[in-house]
Amino acid sequence: MFNQKISGSNLLLWYQEAVKIARDQNISVSELDCLLQEFTNLDSLAIKLKGYQNKEEILSKKTLLELKNLWQLRTEKKYPLQYLIGKCYWRDLELKVSADVLIPRPETELIIDIAMDVCKSFPTLKTGLWADLGTGSGAIALALAKSFPQAHIHAIDQSTSALGIAQENAHNLGLSEKITFHQGSWFEPLSSLKNQLSGILSNPPYIPSNMVPTLQPEVAHHEPKTALDGGEDGLRDIRIIVDQAPQFLIENGLLIIEIMAGQAPQVCQIIESTHQYHSIQTHTDLAQIDRFVVAHKK
Repeated sequence: MFNQKISGSNLLLWYQEAVKIARDQNISVSELDCLLQEFTNLDSLAIKLKGYQNKEEILSKKTLLELKNLWQLRTEKKYPLQYLIGKCYWRDLELKVSADVLIPRPETELIIDIAMDVCKSFPTLKTGLWADLGTGSGAIALALAKSFPQAHIHAIDQSTSALGIAQENAHNLGLSEKITFHQGSWFEPLSSLKNQLSGILSNPPYIPSNMVPTLQPEVAHHEPKTALDGGEDGLRDIRIIVDQAPQFLIENGLLIIEIMAGQAPQVCQIIESTHQYHSIQTHTDLAQIDRFVVAHKK
């Protein structure tokens, strides 16, 4: 609700100061523009051309002091912009996010494209039951529900706070009836679905524990560690998923796991060693890094 008023001249003075701070901190000015667009009634063109400087009043959801404080959080504390504005855009979805959930990454969008492509060869999978393990904000589950309208998705997360965000996103997108949410660790809540899942998708924690503190501060200091830390070698949770998935997948059922750069050979070996899968493949992201491992249950 735009219940605050800021003069154009005061806003411009602060904006110019904020731009200098952004450049000093190596933060894109586009993030500042996004902040203004989110909390004021200015559109992107007005912000870019500074066409507001002579306006007596600009309507805002925040006072000028509150805007300053938010930008200080971004520049000094390296608080992610998506958490500041409370949302992010992923594929064609607008998602609510908070510090309780990992911010969905652009590279993860490809997991849906891979699933859709695989289903061209296995079309019956599109109408079955699917699982998103470690759903977080619900991004993968929601995109699956939109892409496969005849399927039903089971979304699992151990965090009740994350599930609350995911359920809110499902409601906002009109997809609540397409997704069942479960609280628990990996397959624990799905004991009644053995040998019934057409597909399992997961973006699990895969960062080795000793690497988590070395990540960029926006990630290391503010995103949930439980969504990042994959144990000593980063493969702790991937091993669990690979080991247990065959109990839940139908014949030729699909498993897609997102991985860290450099993990593909190890993950493929882990999958092969179970003797439960066929057609094991890796897929690259837009930077041509092996980012996903794909396999079918025998």
